[in-house]
Amino acid sequence: MEKAEISRLTANATRWSTITEIVAKLVSPITSMILARLLTPEAFGVIATINMVISFADMFTDAGFQKFLIQHQFKDEQELNQNTTVAFWTNLIISLIGWLIIAIFSENIAELVGNPGLGNVIVIAAVSLPLTSFSSIQMSRYKRNFDFKTLFYVRIVGVCVPIFVTVPLAFVTRSFWALVIGTIVGNLVNAIILTARSEWKPSFYYNLEQLKRMFLFSWWILLESISVWLTSYIGTFIVGSYLSTYYLGLYKTSMTTTNQIISLITTATSAPLFTALSKLQNKDKEFREVYFKYIQAIGILVVPLGIGMFIYRKLITLILLGSQWTEAANFIGLWSLTSSVCLVWGTYCSGIYNAKGKPIFSFVAQILHLIVLVPVLFISAQKGFEILYISRSLVRLEFVLVQLVIIKIFFKISPLKLIGKTIPAFIGSMVMCIASIGLEKISYSILWQLISVGICIIVYFFTLRILFKGIITEAFETLGFDIRNLLEKLRR
Repeated sequence: MEKAEISRLTANATRWSTITEIVAKLVSPITSMILARLLTPEAFGVIATINMVISFADMFTDAGFQKFLIQHQFKDEQELNQNTTVAFWTNLIISLIGWLIIAIFSENIAELVGNPGLGNVIVIAAVSLPLTSFSSIQMSRYKRNFDFKTLFYVRIVGVCVPIFVTVPLAFVTRSFWALVIGTIVGNLVNAIILTARSEWKPSFYYNLEQLKRMFLFSWWILLESISVWLTSYIGTFIVGSYLSTYYLGLYKTSMTTTNQIISLITTATSAPLFTALSKLQNKDKEFREVYFKYIQAIGILVVPLGIGMFIYRKLITLILLGSQWTEAANFIGLWSLTSSVCLVWGTYCSGIYNAKGKPIFSFVAQILHLIVLVPVLFISAQKGFEILYISRSLVRLEFVLVQLVIIKIFFKISPLKLIGKTIPAFIGSMVMCIASIGLEKISYSILWQLISVGICIIVYFFTLRILFKGIITEAFETLGFDIRNLLEKLRR
């Protein structure tokens, strides 16, 4: 497959993936705002610990096979189907074993995560394990074929489930059970739709040699997933040990709220980029060109979003979570700021490693980050919530440094060129930041702040248009949106 064709397919895939995330993010915040007002921080704290357990088990459910099916070059369709079937049955068996283990040791697990007496809740929540195993392999087939249009319909159905299930249950129960049941129903719906629509169907076939080959690749993916899980949830465990459930709820909800907004872009772009780079894994020049082009386009959107969320952190917290969450505002702002740096200079590097068939580097980067993160969390958690969230946010910069070193030494990709591709986005964001300072002095009302957000967006894109001619159009075309064609239609 040629570079031009891959770029076209990637742009189309990204467009559908972006539309998916936009629609999802229009629905999800509404649900979150309602739930944040119906449920207490303590309830979200309980769910955080339960999700910690379920997400750990879920890593073994997929075991990295999904990325193998996307990245690997199969000799024909039959071999692809055979490997898909082996991956499906392996994932399903592992998920059932995981569910059984959780059921047997549920009370012990509940005590371990600081929620004694909630073992039955963990068992019921773990029903999601076999449900997700039913859909993950089908999802890899769609991603491999750049068919993000189908995934759009699946995702939309999934994000609508909380509106019709979780929210009504929250009104009635006012407890974490609403979130537990809503998640299960959402996973069930996804499994049914993906299984029903998929052209591939599992057959009674299994091959240990094919499993061995998949595992040799997926082993490092699994280790990376475990290390990512530790990075994500070690804070939950430590905060739950040193601080109250209230602060645990603030901690997790702050990061979750921020990540949900940022993922509007990251989720939409990471999968198509990985698929595209996998197709070009043996063409180094084209590989680098596509990567840099994509990072520049992503930076145009991610950087101002992260910096803008920092500037308007109090407004975001008030609108999305409500007044009872005002203590989370500074954490949301700082986490957003560091996210903009980490994503464009660090996180997307994993796409390089996996596309090149070298997932071991993702694992190494995560382990090095954990070596720094764990002692920082232990020390800062004992000094209070403010010191904790500042330390947790800033320590992420070490992860960026490690990633830049790896891509330079092992993949001959210039960190300076990577950073250079995002400089326009940072310059535009700084001008936007200066504008926001002046706008803030006019009025502190919520209405004026909302207006000033719109003005800041205009200032940002106007700055890019003046200083970096054509960069906006190029970025949106890379992401699958033909701005020139749209403007022509508007003129007519």
